[in-house]
Amino acid sequence: MRIIDLRSDTITKPSPEMRERMAQAEVGDDVFGEDPTVNSLQEKVKELTGKEAALFVSSGTQANQICINAHTRPGEEVICEYRSHIFNYEAGSPALLSGVQLHPILGNYGVLDYENVKEAIRPLDHHFAQTRLISLENTHNRWGGTIYPIKKIKEMRRLADEHNLKMHLDGARLWNASVVSGISIKEYAGYFDSVSLCFSKGLGAPIGSIAAGSAEFIDSTHYYRKAYGGGMRQAGILAAAALYAIENNLERLKDDHRRARLLAEVFNTISGFVVDLQGVQTNIVIIDTSLNKKPAPQIAAELAEKGIKVQAFSSTRLRVVTHLDINDQDIDHTIEIIKKF
Repeated sequence: MRIIDLRSDTITKPSPEMRERMAQAEVGDDVFGEDPTVNSLQEKVKELTGKEAALFVSSGTQANQICINAHTRPGEEVICEYRSHIFNYEAGSPALLSGVQLHPILGNYGVLDYENVKEAIRPLDHHFAQTRLISLENTHNRWGGTIYPIKKIKEMRRLADEHNLKMHLDGARLWNASVVSGISIKEYAGYFDSVSLCFSKGLGAPIGSIAAGSAEFIDSTHYYRKAYGGGMRQAGILAAAALYAIENNLERLKDDHRRARLLAEVFNTISGFVVDLQGVQTNIVIIDTSLNKKPAPQIAAELAEKGIKVQAFSSTRLRVVTHLDINDQDIDHTIEIIKKF
C-alpha cells in the first residue's frame, strides 16, 4: 500500500545528495571548536541572521532552552504565547533547567496583543517573579504555521526596550516565514537578542538546530549546551547536512506552501472538516473535526489504514504538514482518498 506521511515535516529523510555531502564532510572535535564544517555552518548562520555568533546544537528544544537559561536567573519569568512550543512541547524545561516560570498569554493566530503583554509585565515588587524575557514563535506551529507580522514584532521590541527586557525568537520554521513574506532572516532576527533556527523540519536535514546572538551571549550558551550534555564531537557530519539544506532546500519551501493550501481547500469542502483558511499561511494545516461524529484520533487511525498519515493534535483537531518528501502526485492521491473518506 502506498504510504503518504503528512504528520510532520520532521519525518523527511536525507536525499542521496545530502548523504554524499555528509559522507565527505571534513570533521574535527567541535567541543574544542575544531570541527571545520560546524564552524562553517556557524559562520553561515552569523551571516544569515546578522548576529555576532552562533552555536550548533542537537535540537530546537535545546536551542530554545540554552537561550532561556542564558537570558534569565532562577525565579524570573518568561512571557510567551499560550500555544507556543516552549510552553507545550519542551517537557517543562524552563522550570527544570532554568528555574524560571512561563507566563503564557493566548494570542490571535499566535500573535500576542501589545496591551496584554504590557499588562503581564510584572511590577518591580518583591511579591512577584520579575519579567525578564519575551519569547515569540515564527512561524507558529499550533496555530497552523502562521507568520508573525513584522509590524507586531517591532511593537514588541519597543515594549521590551521600554521595560529593559530581552527578546527571544523561536524561529524553528522562520525559513518558511521568510520565503512567504520576502522578509530576510536577518531582518527578522534583528529585533531579537537571540534566535533559534531548525534544520530538521522544512529544510530536510536529519538532525540539528542553531542558536544565534551576540558573541558574549553565545559564549554563555556554550556552558549550558555542555551542561545539558549537548557537546558533540565530530559533528561536522551533521553540520554538512544543514549546510546542504540551506543551500538547496530553502526556495523550494514555496512548493510545500502551495501543496498545503490545496489540501486545506479540499478538506474545507468535506462535511465534518473545517479549516480556517486565513490561518493556512505556510506548510501546516489545522483541521477542526468538532462537527464530525468521530474524534480526531479515530479519524487519523482510519486515514492511516488507507495509507494517509496525519497527526491528531487533540480530540477535535488534526494537523497535516507538507514537506520535501511529498510531491504533487502524493497530494493528488491524498485528495482522492480524502474525498472518498
